[in-house]
Amino acid sequence: MITQLSRRQPVPAHAPVPDVSTVPTDGDDPLSRERAHLAASRSALRAMREDVQSLDIRDVTANWVNAAVLQSQIEDRIKALADLSHTPLFFGRLDYLPTTQEGRRFYIGRRHVHDAAGDPMVIDWRAPVSQPFYRASRKDPQDVGLRRRFGYTGGDLTAYEDEHLTDPSETEQTSRLLQAEIERPRVGPMRDIVATIQPEQDEIVRSGLSGTVCVQGGPGTGKTAVGLHRVAYLLYAHRERLARTGTLVIGPNRSFLHYIEQVLPALGELEVKQATVDDLVGHVEVRGRDTAAAAVVKGDARMAQVLRRAVRSHVTMPTEPLVVVRGSRRWRIPAYELEEIVRELLDRDIRYGAARDALPQRIAHTVLVRMEEAGEAPDDRVQDAVARNPAVKAAVKAIWPPVDPAKLVLRLLSDGEFLATHAEGILTPDEQATILPAKPARSVRSAKWSAADAVLIDEATDLVQRTQSLGHVVLDEAQDLSPMQYRAVGRRCSTGSATVLGDLAQGTTPWATASWAEALTHLGKPEAVVEELTAGFRVPREVIAYASRLLPHMSPGLAPVSSVRESPGSLEVREVADAADLDAAVVAACTESLRNEGSIGLIAADSRVPALSAALAAADLPYLSPGEETTAEARLTLVPASLAKGLEYDYVVLDEPSSVITDEPDLRTGLRRLYVSLTRAVSGLT
Repeated sequence: MITQLSRRQPVPAHAPVPDVSTVPTDGDDPLSRERAHLAASRSALRAMREDVQSLDIRDVTANWVNAAVLQSQIEDRIKALADLSHTPLFFGRLDYLPTTQEGRRFYIGRRHVHDAAGDPMVIDWRAPVSQPFYRASRKDPQDVGLRRRFGYTGGDLTAYEDEHLTDPSETEQTSRLLQAEIERPRVGPMRDIVATIQPEQDEIVRSGLSGTVCVQGGPGTGKTAVGLHRVAYLLYAHRERLARTGTLVIGPNRSFLHYIEQVLPALGELEVKQATVDDLVGHVEVRGRDTAAAAVVKGDARMAQVLRRAVRSHVTMPTEPLVVVRGSRRWRIPAYELEEIVRELLDRDIRYGAARDALPQRIAHTVLVRMEEAGEAPDDRVQDAVARNPAVKAAVKAIWPPVDPAKLVLRLLSDGEFLATHAEGILTPDEQATILPAKPARSVRSAKWSAADAVLIDEATDLVQRTQSLGHVVLDEAQDLSPMQYRAVGRRCSTGSATVLGDLAQGTTPWATASWAEALTHLGKPEAVVEELTAGFRVPREVIAYASRLLPHMSPGLAPVSSVRESPGSLEVREVADAADLDAAVVAACTESLRNEGSIGLIAADSRVPALSAALAAADLPYLSPGEETTAEARLTLVPASLAKGLEYDYVVLDEPSSVITDEPDLRTGLRRLYVSLTRAVSGLT
């Protein structure tokens, strides 16, 4: 039996407190004791923060640089110890059996809190001792006698719910507090799910740093939250290593990154950077757009081979000997010996720029061998001097000239003969013609670069000079990346690991990923483990079942999501007989949805957004754009279908579904865009 208790306080209908049949007296009130522990924990956290604020570093730093670094670390620590008044400090409790952990009791929360004696009052959810909170069950209690979940209204503890995992008289039941937390209305940016992580999600979150994990998950399975919580866990378990190497979260667009940006800070992690793929490859200003056919060719992994050939084509084999003059002596290196040096560097297949830097040293070493054979005793300083000799510099410039990546790509995409030479046997003549513009640009500055062009420049840049690798990268909505974009991301974690998140059914680009095995190969992580999340927690069963009717037509063979949430009445399909009445019907549906609590998303085909914007303005209904933060006063967001991916709203009004399909260049992409739009609702879809 689950024990459920609550003070008799008003609680909003959207966060129901479990039924209370018996309320204990104040003298023996468990809820009062839990509230007292919450108050004491907040006081302890405040004391921890004050201890850090009171640190005097004037006598412990050797210079102003050390002082500045230490002061920055102290400020970060102060921020991490902030007590967010509307965020529960702890959300669960574990009472271990007397046979393990000495029968100790642990409160599980977002961050560690200890008292003045150093004893823990709240345990970080990422600590090993907290793991059974997410994974223990009656079949496998993991030495836990009791698991308690807490319910909150704002920052006030209002309820609790107990599970006696070793009591044979109790039966497995769905936690109503857990369900209420999942269904809590969404106003503002994305929240963490630290209180509601499910066992299958926890296994992914706590997987090791050394391996790359790919998570295939349909709408509402929590894959984005899993990826973000995995970053938080890895920073906890491998903080020093990741502090040196860095972490990065990559999202599909700025609206999405704004939506998720508060999750990690709420968990005390302030240093994780966020970017889009376009940000990563921002070597040039993107002002142009490709046709779908050109973008597909430019995004094909074969372009990497074309670029490699084009870069290496700048190397010219020497035909003349090199003569180095030092003092009264002349040292001659014949052309065939120079060619051997050049071919050796080419065979080593190192970066073009690194090989160019090595060439003068190799030539100088050959000269030093001549000197030693003549009875001299040169040292490293002599070798460096020879490497800087004007004759050597001139030879290097002629043999291995510098390459500007943007100029190289511009020439490749504007000079048909140059492209044909290096794409021979790789791209067909038709494919070459597809990526050649009708009117070539004259310079890098005047070129109207496309997003795909920027990725090609990034590839060329890496061929010249190695891209710095991070310790861990999270790549969300990965199904929409081209092979060349995967390569660009892979360069950023070539010596680290990655968490790849996506849903093949939601691929809405002409180059969308066909399989994770192919995508992970392009990423440079073919050994990655692919995990699948099939249990939906956010989207109601009726809504996901309705959307899943599209799967056989756009992603045959992909298993539909099985939602654990049954919500009768969550789906309503309205037919508008006259197209002229469509705008008014949509506005009416938005007005009705606003009577509910939570966020409202009006999703429409991009081409329909201007008309709906005017209709909302005429009806005096204020609305936000994607990325703008919803508040209690502004809860309606007008969302172009192209930006809906990854976003969630309590209630969604979907404007004419067929226009979402016809806005796209082909039927498969249109059906997938519609699938995304249909699955953004947490509580209701009209």
